Amino acid sequence: MPSFFRLKKNRTTLKTELIAGLSSFLATAYIIVVNPSILSQAGMPFSGVLTATVLVSFFSSVMMGLYARNPILVAPGMGLNAFFAYSAVLGMGVSWQVALGAVFWSGIVFLLLSVFNIRTHIVRAIPRPLRYAIAAGIGLFITLIGFANARFIVASPATILGISPLNPALLTFLAGLLITAVLIARNVTGAILLGILFTTLAAYPLGRWWATDMAPLISWQGLLSAPDFSLLLQLDLVNSLQLSILPVIFAFVFTDMFDSLSTFIGLAEAANLMDENGEPHNVRQALTTDAVATTLAGLVGSSPGTAYIESAVGIEAGGRTGLTAVVGGLLFLPFLFLAPLLSMIPAIATAPALVLVGAFMVRPIVRVNWLQMDEAIPAFLAMVLIPFTYSISQGIIWGFLSWTVLKLLTGKGKEITPALWAIDAFCVLSLAMAYGEGHAG
Repeated sequence: MPSFFRLKKNRTTLKTELIAGLSSFLATAYIIVVNPSILSQAGMPFSGVLTATVLVSFFSSVMMGLYARNPILVAPGMGLNAFFAYSAVLGMGVSWQVALGAVFWSGIVFLLLSVFNIRTHIVRAIPRPLRYAIAAGIGLFITLIGFANARFIVASPATILGISPLNPALLTFLAGLLITAVLIARNVTGAILLGILFTTLAAYPLGRWWATDMAPLISWQGLLSAPDFSLLLQLDLVNSLQLSILPVIFAFVFTDMFDSLSTFIGLAEAANLMDENGEPHNVRQALTTDAVATTLAGLVGSSPGTAYIESAVGIEAGGRTGLTAVVGGLLFLPFLFLAPLLSMIPAIATAPALVLVGAFMVRPIVRVNWLQMDEAIPAFLAMVLIPFTYSISQGIIWGFLSWTVLKLLTGKGKEITPALWAIDAFCVLSLAMAYGEGHAG
């Protein structure tokens, strides 16, 4: 094991890698609960999504460790699951079976782009300000979903959105939000997971005393059960290839594409895991692993998998090799049998996690040059349109199109690369198809 992972060469030890793997797992483990809570709103069974989440996280993280030998965990991505549930299924009316098919085909596209190294070139052609803005926009979108799940933000006929009056459920959410924020600010390992646990424990007595429906009744008949494989191979491969589904596949491809690569670059720089050419260590193998994670997700019943920025927790703990990812991946396995226990976690308990995960995702926005308006305006539009339209794809589309128009009309057309023109063409096609469907309806 030490020789396979080259522990001495990477100036680490077996003990350090084990602790780093545990740290990364605790920072990432919230996805076991949060992913099913989001995808179940698309009509998918909670326990089935939980099983799929564990399978994707386990297999992909172990593959990242053994094949790419990087200390990075892979799991179903935040933002991608929101697009799956709220934009594709609930927004566009696509069935979750077809959406799973779109996940699978996007994974196949990832795989081809990764194997032939085309994916790296495409991502490099995407303007960096748009990358940062879209990441921030998805963060705001997730935060809005968290507030809505807690019923903190509600619909208002007078102001479109409003704040709900204080009640026991809302006070429970605010307490959970505060406790989780304090844990994160104090750099407590597994802060998000601990916050979910605290809010869950607070929700049950309040739910019983105040006769609210914010926490389900506890069943002591069994806290353990066999894994729920009901979503295995339930994807619709044929109907997911319809022309109307191409925008969904495109959104999965595009969002996961630059998200995973930017994660690899950022973590590699933080851990000094760069090769002699200044590129992230084993970047092609890492991107291939990410592609396999997405393909696997479609097969087992989850939204796309992606590299997790929370792996930085394990890297900060000293993790430098693939052993960190293998340890973290293995720690997901026991939760295959804990579906009854985890399904008792109410939506109000995961709402603080969603709100604060959004805070992590808006960090890149400081890298946008807000004084250069031909770049700041498209970045701003992409960032705000994602939550305002309740659609990740709409933010992406209008961000790209406004970037191209502003560059052309300000005499900077040379900055538009052929790859960007191709993306713009797909954006226009997506809008045309969406308009055609809406007009026909």
